[in-house]
Amino acid sequence: MEKEEFLKNYRHSMAHILAKAVIELYGKDVQYAIGPQVDEGFYYDFRLDHMIGKDDFAAIENKMREILKRREVWTRKEISRDEALCLFKDQKYKTELINDLPEGETISIYYTGDDFVDLCRGPHVENSQELMSVAFQIKSSSGSYWRGSEKNDQLQRIYVYAYPDKNQLKEHLDMIREALERDHKKLGQEMELFMFHETAPGMPYWLPKGWAMYNALLEYWRGVHIRHGYQEISGPVLSEKQLWVTSGHWAHYQSGMFIVPIDENTTYAMKPMNCPNSIKVFASRGRSYKELPLRFSQSDIIHRREKSGELNGLFRVQEFHQDDAHIFLSEDQIESEISDIMDIAKSIYGTFGLTYTAELSTRPEDFMGEISLWDKAEQSLKTILEHKFGSENFEINEGDGAFYGPKIDLGMKDCLGRQWQMGTIQLDFQLPLNFDLKYVAEDGTLKRPVMIHRAIFGSLERFIGIITEHFKGHFPFWLAPTQVAVVPIRPEHNDYAKKIADRLMDEGFRFEVDYTDQNMKNKIKKFKLMRTPYILVVGDKEASENTVSVNVRGVKDNLMDVPLDSFFKKAKEEVDSHTLDLAGSF
Repeated sequence: MEKEEFLKNYRHSMAHILAKAVIELYGKDVQYAIGPQVDEGFYYDFRLDHMIGKDDFAAIENKMREILKRREVWTRKEISRDEALCLFKDQKYKTELINDLPEGETISIYYTGDDFVDLCRGPHVENSQELMSVAFQIKSSSGSYWRGSEKNDQLQRIYVYAYPDKNQLKEHLDMIREALERDHKKLGQEMELFMFHETAPGMPYWLPKGWAMYNALLEYWRGVHIRHGYQEISGPVLSEKQLWVTSGHWAHYQSGMFIVPIDENTTYAMKPMNCPNSIKVFASRGRSYKELPLRFSQSDIIHRREKSGELNGLFRVQEFHQDDAHIFLSEDQIESEISDIMDIAKSIYGTFGLTYTAELSTRPEDFMGEISLWDKAEQSLKTILEHKFGSENFEINEGDGAFYGPKIDLGMKDCLGRQWQMGTIQLDFQLPLNFDLKYVAEDGTLKRPVMIHRAIFGSLERFIGIITEHFKGHFPFWLAPTQVAVVPIRPEHNDYAKKIADRLMDEGFRFEVDYTDQNMKNKIKKFKLMRTPYILVVGDKEASENTVSVNVRGVKDNLMDVPLDSFFKKAKEEVDSHTLDLAGSF
């Protein structure tokens, strides 16, 4: 209850303290808008002539502490609309909020001391003394728009971290520092994995090392799905408008699509989803019940329009590859098929040391199809989740389903405790109806299949961003952009290094060799900075004995006199088993 009390009252009350501090520092002409609590603390939006920057943070924090020390009483009052409009007549944003309230709405205000009043539902603390133990620190100041619309006034937003005590604040700040060190945008640049350019916002360029890692991930994904009976397909990135009209995307998702006018009679769109491709492949010939479940996997490029301010490295992009699959099946196959999909998710996430949770998302307001079909689909998914997780171990997210069907979202937690929404399993009775899909049933009649849309990684780009931060760039051997580096001690050892390189090439490892005459320690340091799992150092002794000295990532001392065959045997085992750990011996 203490934490819940803190989240509901203390952070919100501290937002009022921030507003009062800003007004005392910068004058009564400050326009103050809204100041809600958020996960890490709170923020408040202001309009004032002074541009708040880092140099102002200490003064604002000190003023907040000064206000807290006054131990001022908080007073709640209920007033009429006319009284509220009079009280806030010089505050533009409060006036707008008051005018937007429904007739008869209770209007409450809170005084902090005698000289600061805010329009607020509350609740709040009774006295500033209750906030004395709260540990806080300004996080940042940034621009914002009133009510989130670019058409409205631009404001200044001050974010503040706030926790019940100094220890919890310190733990959070330590976590933030660790997260910054793990930032995939920073690591992606340092490790030469990917880049962006202003000519293609939110559309990543994969650099050679990053693309090698991407393909290693995709190869692993393909192997898993082949074992589960999937067939991989690919389809057009650009399709004529009518396809998207039939699928429902034109009516329900057009704002998220890149539209390409061809001439006055023809319009194309870049695909935001792969599902119509799989549908067209299914419908390309007659299908029998004997083929069901028919599983098509796909990892094509898709495009989705995003606001420029929402783009964020690999986490939020406009062009990405989705590890899609679309499964066509009969109704009596739904439970066993979704159970198998969850087994795939458990296996894949487990390979990266990640656990997952499930959430059922139900019919949205902007839905397509008959409510009876939605009810049927939702009940099917709920029954499956209850069987798989137990009735108490999954959440229901009302109204957050796709427009064509309910879905199970798979969330996972990384090493910093951050929750990510990753995979999705969507049960769809609508698109097979829209496209009039049929198969020949066992009794010879034509029946309509059910369709499952599913992804495990979700966006491959986003997943790579997540695991880059999860592993802090120290990828497992099988996935590392460069798996092995070879360092000849002196130029006369280059021939032996070349022999090792040829074998690495023949056995399919990703490697680099530094043949330059740089100092050996500088060569090793370079590869360590790139987080290379194994650095093979070779000199006279190694060349004469057909061995290598192995520098294992994260291990201080080299492994000496390792037979070359032993190294290759162990390295191959690590790739085949997709293990997370590097070998401690060979």
